Order: sequence, then C-alpha cells, then structure tokens
Amino acid sequence: MAKYFVIVESPAKVKTIKKFLGSNYEVAASNGHVRDLPKSQLGIDTEHDFEPKYITIRGKGELLAGLRKSAKKADKVFLATDPDREGEAISWHLSKALKLDEDKIYRISFNEITKTAVKASLKEPRTIDMDLVDAQQARRILDRMVGYKISPLLWAKVKRGLSAGRVQSVALRIIGDREDEINAFIPEEYWSLDVLLSIPGEKKPLTAKFYGSEKKKTAINSKEEMDKILEQLKDAEFSVAEIKRGERVKKAPTPFTTSTLQQEAAKVLNFSTQKTMRIAQQLYEGIDIKGNGTVGVISYLRTDSTRISEEATQAAQNYISEQYGSEYAAGHKGEKKNSGKVQDAHEAIRPTDVTRLPALIKESLSRDQFRLYQLIWKRFVASQMTSAVYETTSVKIKGGEYYFTVAASKVKFQGFLSVYSQEEDKEEANRLLGSIQEDTKLKFEEFESAQHFTQPPAHYTEASLVKTLEELGIGRPSTYAPTITTIIARRYVAKENKNLYITELGEIVNTIMKQAFPSIVDVNFTANLEDLLDKVGDGSVKWKTVIRNFYPDLDEAVKDAEEALEKVEIHDEVTDVICEECGRNMVIKYGPHGRFLACPGFPDCRNTKPYYEKIGVACPKCGKEIVLKRTKKGRKYFGCEDNPECDFMSWQKPSKETCPECGGYMLEKGNKLVCANEQCGFVKVKSKDED
Repeated sequence: MAKYFVIVESPAKVKTIKKFLGSNYEVAASNGHVRDLPKSQLGIDTEHDFEPKYITIRGKGELLAGLRKSAKKADKVFLATDPDREGEAISWHLSKALKLDEDKIYRISFNEITKTAVKASLKEPRTIDMDLVDAQQARRILDRMVGYKISPLLWAKVKRGLSAGRVQSVALRIIGDREDEINAFIPEEYWSLDVLLSIPGEKKPLTAKFYGSEKKKTAINSKEEMDKILEQLKDAEFSVAEIKRGERVKKAPTPFTTSTLQQEAAKVLNFSTQKTMRIAQQLYEGIDIKGNGTVGVISYLRTDSTRISEEATQAAQNYISEQYGSEYAAGHKGEKKNSGKVQDAHEAIRPTDVTRLPALIKESLSRDQFRLYQLIWKRFVASQMTSAVYETTSVKIKGGEYYFTVAASKVKFQGFLSVYSQEEDKEEANRLLGSIQEDTKLKFEEFESAQHFTQPPAHYTEASLVKTLEELGIGRPSTYAPTITTIIARRYVAKENKNLYITELGEIVNTIMKQAFPSIVDVNFTANLEDLLDKVGDGSVKWKTVIRNFYPDLDEAVKDAEEALEKVEIHDEVTDVICEECGRNMVIKYGPHGRFLACPGFPDCRNTKPYYEKIGVACPKCGKEIVLKRTKKGRKYFGCEDNPECDFMSWQKPSKETCPECGGYMLEKGNKLVCANEQCGFVKVKSKDED
C-alpha cells in the first residue's frame, strides 16, 4: 500500500509525476479549485469583518471524497499544486476540505516537472504560506465584490447577463480611450526628400536622405517648402562632408516572462494570448517523448521574473561553449532587477533541459507545440550568449546649403544573433559605403520627393494590450489571457485582423463604469491595488486591511449609482419602421451584438431586423441617408442605407458640411472637421451648434 499521497492540480501532471516516483507514492489530481465562493450570493459577510463563506464547488464532492479516503490511509500528504499564489490557495483549500491533521500535510512546489525537480521538492517540504494564500483570497474577494455589486446595475441600465470585472473594466477603458484617440486624430502633412548619387567607380547609386542645415534637422511640412528647397538645390554640387565609423553593441534579450512570451508568440506565430497559455501549459505539464517517457519540457509558465537558476545557467554556458565556442558564452550574468511593479517569485520561462533541442523532439510534439517550444528554447539560449556587435558607418553629404545623410551597419560579431533574431535585427549592410572617403565628389542622378501624412495611434492588439497592462502594473501573469478572453467573449470588444475594437455594447458599459465608478476603472487606482496585493503576499500588509479600505467606497458608489439609475426608466424606443409581418411600429432592443429592431408583438410576432441609426447626413455618392452600421464582429462604421447598390463607407463620422477648398465631404474628428481627401488636408474647428 502507498505510504505517501501526492495531490497535483491537473490529470496531465499525474501521468508525468507518477513515472518519477516509486510504488510508495500515490498521485491524484484535484482538477483545479475544490472550494470557492457560492455563485448564488456575494459569499462575503460584510457585517462580520468580511469573512468569506467557502463552499465545495458543485460536482467536486465525489472527487473530494476519493481524495479524502486516499489521504487518510497515507502517512504523509504532499500538496503539489502550482508554484504561485493561486496554487498556494488551492493547497490551503485542499487542506481544509480533506479535514486532516496539520502535521500530516506538507506543501511542496517545483518550477519544472522533471524527475530531479520533483524528487528535490519532496526532500524539502514546507508548511502552506498563508501570506500567499491571503493575497489570493484578497484578489478573489475584491473581484467578487466588484462583479456582484456592479453587474446588477448594468442589468438594470442595459440588459441582463452583462457583468463588470475589476481588471476587465480597466482593460476595456484602455481600449475605449485608444479608440477615442484614433477618432480624434487629425493627420498632419510632411514630405520626404531623397537624393540618388553616383559614386566614382561604383555602378549602383547611393540613396541619401534629406537632413537640413549643418547643425539642425529640418522638417519639410508642405509642397511649397519642398519646392523652395528643390529650387535652392537646382545646380548644387554634392560631396562627402563627414564620415563616422564606429561600433554598436546590441545586448542579448532577456529570457521570456509570461507577458513577453505572449507578445512574441502573437508577433511571430500569430497566436492569441489564450492559445499561447494553453500550449505552454501542455509543454509544462508533460510531453511523452520517445525513449524518455513523459516529462515537462519548459519551466513554470506564469511568471514575471527574468531570473535563471544557477544550474540552468551553467548548463546553458556549457552547451553554448561546446556548440558555438567559448566566445559566444556570456558567462554568469547578474540577475536582472525587476521593477517595483512585479513579483520576482519564480524563474523565467526556459527549457527544462537545454540539450533537448527542438529538432530532436519535433516528432513528439504537435506543430504548434513545436513552434512555441522552439521560440522558448531559442530565446533562452540567446539570453545566455554574448552581445552582437555591429560595424556602423554614418555619412553626411553636402549639397549646396543643405545636408543629406546615409547610414549603414553590418554584423561584425553575431553573438546571440546566431541563435535568435527579431525583425529589427535583420539589417542589411550598404556595401557601397566602404569605398567612400571624405571630400569624394558625387554625381547627382535624381531627387525623389514624396508626400506623407502622420498616422493615428495603432489599435490595440492582444500583444500590445498585454504589454500596456504590464507596463501600467495592472493584473498579473495569470490574469492577462483570461482578461482579454473575457472582454471578447462578453462582446465588449471585437477582434478583427488581430486588432481589438470596442463594440457598441462595450461603449455603453465603459460609459456607465466611467460615470458611476471612476475609481474602479482608474488605471492608477488599479495598479496601486495590485501593489497592495503584492504586499499582502510578502506579509507586510494584512489582507483584511485592503478589503476594509476598499469596500466602503465601493458600497457608497453603488448606492449613489442605484439612486441615479432609479430616476431613469428604460423603455424600448419606438421607431417609425413598420413591421411587415403585423403592421406594428418596431422597437429598438439590445442583443449580444448590440441594438436591433424587434416587433413589440412578441411572442405572437417574432420579426426582427438590423437597426441602422440615421445620422442626418446625405451620402456623398448617391444622396440617400448615411446610417451607423457594425461589422459582423461589432466594429462601428458609417455606410449608405442603399448598400449594396451604393458602396460608400467610412470608419469616421461624415459631416453635413462640404470642404470649402475642394468640395469633398468632411469627417468629424473630436472638435474638428477634416476633409476626407488627405491630399486637400483642410481642417476647421467645429462650431458649437454642430456638436
């Protein structure tokens, strides 16, 4: 009979860990959380110091009974849940649910699921870290308070089924604010000027970019300015005024954290954050490798640390020295100091064995597993290598009163680039620069001038949103993917061609949250709350202190919002659209995708149709009405009501006014009107009666 009982979170780990331990050990899975707050009520006793009321999760009773039976028979019970706050909390809930003596329960944790790591953890068991448990309890209770107190208000104001989340609401606001920036953005004109010059003895001409005067860079903002410069350069002679040669060092990248892995996997592999985490979890929990059995091939995937263990560092140095040469091995690096916003609880994400090359285990992995493992392996090896060194050449060319510049660089020593390079590393050397000397006379070939317009800020992608959330200190490694998945699933945000757009439903929820609960969606407030949770985790702040300070303000804000909402009675808006089925006037209702027209005779008449809001502007192509529409995924645009006969569409709202300069239609951008024709570029401030 087994003397020892090991409980892990997922069944996949059971299979992996069983192979490492002898017949004295029984291994079973809790399948994640076993206790939680009840779904039917708040579950927090606000009258008695915010004591949580935990219950067994529905459907887990039988599983817990089985775990309890095995635990009672064992001499020792090892709780081997994940090595983070949530894992610590699951261990604590298990210890309570199993109703065992504390001296029989031992907490073990390992950063990677390998035989060495698992066996080492069994030799160093510890007690459950209640500071980490309390940090997780505080997060869960704060999230529950926000969700259960605010969601009913959204049901009353908009429709049932909506919900608000503490971190999700801030993420939604960030996306909404960016949408406002894009809509208000007014492009500014600028010009570029290149000159093509022949070098004596060379066939290929050299392209140099306009700089300005000798000491000051000059921007060209209009065609008039461009024409003036070209006139002054009409008969100019060109010669090399200055050559600077030097070296540039590019440091090796740090190994992946959860955030940087999600960003790079999105950029290089086109993975969503959710997909990246799902596949990384599989690589962590165990892969059945031919000849080796089941083993975890990467270390723990939820981390904000770039630290690497001594053993892993040494193994990497040995591998690099053997494969590439000792000059490529960086030697032992000092730990990178993380910013105050993050918790340095674990190692970075790395392969558990650096000699397990991606190509060697390709047959044991799915295509996506292989691609992600290869990315992690390359990044880790590169992080332990020396810097890349570039030879740089920068040339200033004089032409009349003006100066042009050309720069080139080529790799002198590859360093980490021999393993891992990103798009920005793929620079090509301009070999022509080697034959140039100062005072070399250059023959003019031609000018190339081009008009450009500044671009609005880019829409958020999942990767750039994760980066922003991390930089602002909002959420933690385990929350990025579920946060984004939730706001997309609730249809507050639509994803189109990687970009995230706020939907009509998202705009309504965001507006209510900003008006009624400004602190909940305040970026700094949320980041400060994360810092407090970190302090609970390191034992410097008591978790109930955080809750005691948070709840009264939330409660007051909810009561104020309830009073304000009581005065607003939400009726279905009656339209002049007649139902062709029964002749009634159709009404506007809200659905998962936003507003639609429905017959008020439901359920006798079930007629519905899309709702298009008229904006009171005639179509510049055919003269019919322009209406507000939505793409299938919820992104807002303006189109002609006569579509598909008329194909007019615009992402920005058209104005009634026509452009006085070119006669084209104008677009509304914040408090300004801008000509839709970028070549015209006319801009005017909206008058008050146009708002």
